[in-house]
Amino acid sequence: QVQLAESGGGSVEVGGSLRLSCSISGYTYNHYCMAWFRQAPQQERVAVALIDGSGTRNYADSVKGRFNISRDNTKNTLNLQMMRLPPEDSAMYYCALRPNWRDCRYTPDRLPPPGFFGHWGQGTQVTVSS
Repeated sequence: QVQLAESGGGSVEVGGSLRLSCSISGYTYNHYCMAWFRQAPQQERVAVALIDGSGTRNYADSVKGRFNISRDNTKNTLNLQMMRLPPEDSAMYYCALRPNWRDCRYTPDRLPPPGFFGHWGQGTQVTVSS
């Protein structure tokens, strides 16, 4: 049974950094698409960073150059390093997994929606304040 568990959220000042981690259990294979999503109050859940088993990464335009997604195969974790955080990055952050899949491609101009993924963590809150 696949289980995902996020950690590392919290409060940070504008311009600060935060590192999120997602512990993965029940799936250790190299064919997957994994992602970090975020959802602010009254807004849709959207993908911000993705990585597939070959290491290919994709980012939402709003976080390019500030966020870095990585997979630690030794610890079986998915990580998200976030830097230069503005208040609009405040949201609940979720990790997601689509197992047994070759990559994260969806459409040329759109990142995969939440329905692309079948496994989710419970989320971790990130709050950026001045």
